[in-house]
Amino acid sequence: MKTAYIVTIVIAISIAALIAIGSIAVNSRRKTTFRETPKKKRILTNREEAMYNRLCKALPDAVIFAQVSFGALITAKSRAVRNTFDRKIADFVICNKSMQVLSIIELDDSSHQHKENQDKARDALLEKCGYRIIRYKNIPDIDQVKNDFT
Repeated sequence: MKTAYIVTIVIAISIAALIAIGSIAVNSRRKTTFRETPKKKRILTNREEAMYNRLCKALPDAVIFAQVSFGALITAKSRAVRNTFDRKIADFVICNKSMQVLSIIELDDSSHQHKENQDKARDALLEKCGYRIIRYKNIPDIDQVKNDFT
């Protein structure tokens, strides 16, 4: 009986020690995260910048926005529905001078491989809201962009 009592105390102390060690480890990880200094980054990759310049040359009368959040393009009353699109970004939004969206451009790169279903779902969401989506696998030539907007 005395042995069972001692074993129970030893187990309880061991569990308490493990919990305390785990708590210290979690707190030390949190402190490390907060010590990191944020750094600036480019708004567009080299490829996206080249696409932006191509769009500007091909569509001189358009207003071109890059990296537009879906939250700027669509809305919903339900938080659950908003959560389905609130962290998504459109590569380029092409507007006329009256700021009416003419089209949304997606420039696919290697990160889109094997994500065709996700891309289709994104396109379907935007199309359901009334937007026209154009996807390019490569940076198109000026004539192709002009033809896509005539």
